Amino acid sequence: MTTEFKRGLNLFDSTLIVIGSMIGSGIFIVSADMARMLGSPGLLLAAWILTGVITIFAALSYGELAAMMPQAGGQYVYLRESYGPLVGFLFGWTQFAVIQTGTIAAVGIAFAKFTSILIPWFVPDNWIFKIGIFGPFEMPFGNMGPYNVGLNAQNLLAISTIILLTWVNTRGIQKGKIIQNVFTITKTISLFLLILVGLWFGAQSGSITENFSNMWNANQLTDGVLIPLSGIALLSVFGASLVGSLFSADSWNNITFTAGEVINPKKNIPLSLFYGTVIVIFLYVMANVVYLLTLPLEGIKDGVTIAERGIQFATQDRVGTAATSVIFGEQGTIIMAILIMISTFGCNNGIILAGARVYYAMAKDKLFFKNAGELNSQNVPSRGLITQGIWASILCLTGTYGDLLDYVVFAVLIFYSLTIFGIFILRKKLPNAERPYKAFGYPFIPAIYIIVALLICVNLLIVKPQFTWPGLFIVLLGIPVYYSWKKFSN
Repeated sequence: MTTEFKRGLNLFDSTLIVIGSMIGSGIFIVSADMARMLGSPGLLLAAWILTGVITIFAALSYGELAAMMPQAGGQYVYLRESYGPLVGFLFGWTQFAVIQTGTIAAVGIAFAKFTSILIPWFVPDNWIFKIGIFGPFEMPFGNMGPYNVGLNAQNLLAISTIILLTWVNTRGIQKGKIIQNVFTITKTISLFLLILVGLWFGAQSGSITENFSNMWNANQLTDGVLIPLSGIALLSVFGASLVGSLFSADSWNNITFTAGEVINPKKNIPLSLFYGTVIVIFLYVMANVVYLLTLPLEGIKDGVTIAERGIQFATQDRVGTAATSVIFGEQGTIIMAILIMISTFGCNNGIILAGARVYYAMAKDKLFFKNAGELNSQNVPSRGLITQGIWASILCLTGTYGDLLDYVVFAVLIFYSLTIFGIFILRKKLPNAERPYKAFGYPFIPAIYIIVALLICVNLLIVKPQFTWPGLFIVLLGIPVYYSWKKFSN
């Protein structure tokens, strides 16, 4: 067993981890639900732009903490040093229970779902064995389920990719970064080229007039009824619509988890956070411009053609597939399926690679399984990787990961806000600590992020209680777990 990480990630590698972990399948899907909620092309773009601004603000703020504490575990370490071990544990607990592992499961299923377009055997109805249907369960915050529990062809493929990528990453950081670099470069270039083609094609389509002639009228589509939005109601719905875009732009902080393996982390982590988030947000906004240039925003639920369904009712919410089908015809579905398969495979590699470093740091503090804090002969926490892979695979089998991810968007924003507020705390607590990089625009940009994020959280508590209260419950469940673990470890 070795005791130290091997620094093998340069600035280019680190930036690709940021990009690769962010771009999964969300950008190709979530705009449909956002369009139904907002009913306005202008507000749809505004939601993505606001998502981009606050994500970049967060990345600029995180740079100070990353440069100040370049240790494996990243955000867990920042929260522990700012607030103490309990808050750090609550973050790590939520990461393992839901955020990181649930995302791995969801991205793995997305990979399998789009593989089924090319290979129909991998459809979810192709059951290998089925335990049964459980639920729906009545909860104080709303019903959960029903869930189909068992092994079908789709989650078999998802679990297989999780096992494969987990094994690759146990072979060392160099193996993991090769997968990351190849798939991230491929999907980034492919998405950029699709955007260029879409802009050229869309400039000649009729959707420009339809979408942009009256682009700011907001009408929420609820049960087939258009509800005009204005004033407080508009602000509430706009804030709630950000759930999809914020989730699609998440995981940018994963590079901080691998700080122990980054070359010159005090410089390269802040730079990679900035470069990576800016590139991804630019691609996300431009992808939505292409959607609005090629498809009408408003649609009919039972529409026969792609144009009749529009963005709002793209088949299974696959807006990206609908846009490429308009551009390339029948081949568009295959093109988008291949792109999303590449995107999700590379995305999961980055999330799997980074996540185990959080559990390593927790194990060192005696707050996770002891062997997760050990490095193998390849200088990586293989036991932590395997533990993470097992739980993510179980979530694939249960079918609960989708609900769990909806529930934790609220919790993610809370932890981001706490982490960035930690900058203010640590400047008072450790005024003489070395800070190779200081948060850009301090104190204004960090404060703006905290205020906006908390406003979104309050809005979600009111508008989407079925998603927010469960997320808060999962986080708070970590409190008795923390004290039980402390007692057990002692």
